[in-house]
This record gives sequence, structure tokens and C-alpha cells, in this order.
Amino acid sequence: MAFSLIPDRVYSSIFEIDGTELSRRGVSLLLADLDNTLAKYGQPDPEPAVQQWKCGLAEAGVELFLLSNSRKPARAGHYARCLEVPYLGHAGKPRTEGFFRAMEQMGRTPAQTAMVGDQIFTDILGAKRAGVLALMVEPMELRGNPGRYLRYAVEEPFRALGRRR
Repeated sequence: MAFSLIPDRVYSSIFEIDGTELSRRGVSLLLADLDNTLAKYGQPDPEPAVQQWKCGLAEAGVELFLLSNSRKPARAGHYARCLEVPYLGHAGKPRTEGFFRAMEQMGRTPAQTAMVGDQIFTDILGAKRAGVLALMVEPMELRGNPGRYLRYAVEEPFRALGRRR
């Protein structure tokens, strides 16, 4: 298990992630964070654009799986059901147990799996430790929580290194 805080790739949003490109890399399972990755904090239902993006992944042979640390498991479950994808709430990222439970549930290996999220210290570190491709997106919004500004400021050097890849 590697300890790295540098994402394999950085995107401005999930909509830049192409299922065909993932499939070419051997990825058939995309684990996705919920808050600030797929949806803004507190947003209960998937936007139509997220639904379309998920369909594009599926057409390329990539299944989506919601892997969330959300303290509100009912919200994560509701969002996943609306999106019609499997999910694991209280995933405990950056610990690897949630990653491996998701992969086992879906019958995939780390080589067949990628993780997309907006946070270095949970999503990216956990992905790297689990041996899966670590994809980062810029957070959807920062307002509402002063601690988020500080966290993202601390993460910025690692994002910058990921953008160079």
C-alpha cells in the first residue's frame, strides 16, 4: 500500500472523466465520493447531468459506485438509489476497508478500479493506499464551512502536482 498525496490526474469536474478512457486503462469500476464531487453539500438528488454522465460511463463498461464518508447515511443511500448505483456509507476513508469492501462487492481488483473525489486526505490518500487509480476533481463549492477553505488551501500543492501529470 502506497502512501502518496498526489492524485494520478486532476479534473475540473466529474464531467471531464471519460468512461472510454478509463476502460482503455482497464478500469471497469469507478468509486465516487458524494459531497463536493457528485453533488453539492446537502443536495438530495442527482442532477440530470450526473445521470447522463453515469450512463456514459456504463456505455463504456464502467460501473459507478458511491463511496461516501457522509455522516448522514440516509442521504447517501437516497442519492445512490436515485442514481441507481450501489453505495457504501460511513466508508472510513482514507482507511482502505471501504475500498476493498466495494471492490469485493463488485467483483473487481484494484487494477480494475479508480476513485474520484475532491479531497486529498480522504479520497486520494485512501485510493493510493488501496492501490487504485486516484482521480481528483476540484470541489464544487467551498462556501458554508470556514474549515473547508483551510483544508483545500493545504491540499493545493498536491493538486498542482497532480495537474502536471
